Amino acid sequence: MTILELFILAVGVSLDAFAISECKGLAIRTPYARHYIAVGLWLGIFQVLLPLAGYYIGRQFVNYAAAFGHTVAFILLCAIGFNMIRESRVTCKTNGASLAFRHMLPLALGISIDALAAGVAFALLNVKIVPAVSLIGVVTFAFSVLGVRVGCVSGTKYKTAAQIVGGLILILLALKILLTHLGVIG
Repeated sequence: MTILELFILAVGVSLDAFAISECKGLAIRTPYARHYIAVGLWLGIFQVLLPLAGYYIGRQFVNYAAAFGHTVAFILLCAIGFNMIRESRVTCKTNGASLAFRHMLPLALGISIDALAAGVAFALLNVKIVPAVSLIGVVTFAFSVLGVRVGCVSGTKYKTAAQIVGGLILILLALKILLTHLGVIG
């Protein structure tokens, strides 16, 4: 994967965090720096840890999946994309303005499950994992901070669009990976 493709993927998986952060911003109403940093760190760190875990899980199967790894990566990224689009219809469930461990942990885990599957795809595509998850973490942190701000200013009017765009980005990236592997595009 090129750096541009990794950035596009990072944006795609981060738009879920943006949508959740937007809901948090709506609940918080008057965020201070600690709110932005807390939400950004919670979501950013989990968007680093779960793809990392997925990568190491996927590495266990890379030898068995060598012949069809690109197809599996295509399926995983499409599944993540379609799931994001499906979730765009769900209302905000963020446990209000609370930044307590018991509220943020399930939230951060919930939005990062898709990133676990992306980590498996990274393993199958032989992506350098440290730069990839670092980029995802930084982009997720930035989108989370932006989401809190947008949520407190304008509500959740961009939540659905962000999740749909994120899902479409991942589906198109998956299609590009598959078509490149099949030799249809260079």
